[in-house]
Amino acid sequence: MATRRIKLEEKQKRQLLRLERLMDVVYALVIWRLFMLLPRPAIESEEYSSVAAMLGANWEVFIVILLATLITIVFWLQNNELFGYLEATDSVHTGLAIFQLLFLLFFLYAIASGLRFEATPDARVVESIAAMLLGIISYASWYYAFRKGNLISSEISKKKAEAILQRNLAEPITAAITIPAAFIGPVFWEVSWFIYPLLRDWLRRSGH
Repeated sequence: MATRRIKLEEKQKRQLLRLERLMDVVYALVIWRLFMLLPRPAIESEEYSSVAAMLGANWEVFIVILLATLITIVFWLQNNELFGYLEATDSVHTGLAIFQLLFLLFFLYAIASGLRFEATPDARVVESIAAMLLGIISYASWYYAFRKGNLISSEISKKKAEAILQRNLAEPITAAITIPAAFIGPVFWEVSWFIYPLLRDWLRRSGH
């Protein structure tokens, strides 16, 4: 019985390593794809007379791509932090992590779709919803690992794990706040994302 349990734990640790590699690859591909969404004129094209003219004509696109890249980096850093506290994974946690990747790709899809159309409120709302779903599933993944799956390292205290859980509400709450901001205007929607560091800091302090 003990031998079987040890083998199961070793399998779960190997599965965690494979899951981490998968997530890193997907995050890297998403960042690369965001870069590829940047406008670039064809060599033969005479649409723009200079680089400055191209940047001036597409400044909103560059801002949206920059914002999307920052959001992706935030989620990658969060994911990297959370996985650093894990000792193993199981089928439920792995399933949640894969859904997290699905919502990350949906976020990329929402950004790409929004760039193809005019900066309308519905396009920005879809982007906000995609980010909110990504934040919710990330929160759920840590909730399960901590409270249900017993997958976190014994070196992390219960108080610290609870503080991390509360702090990770910042991402989905920020995304939810940007939804009504999208109906005010694209600039207001973009600026509303910068409430994130303030909200995260407040949750961090209130969690101690």
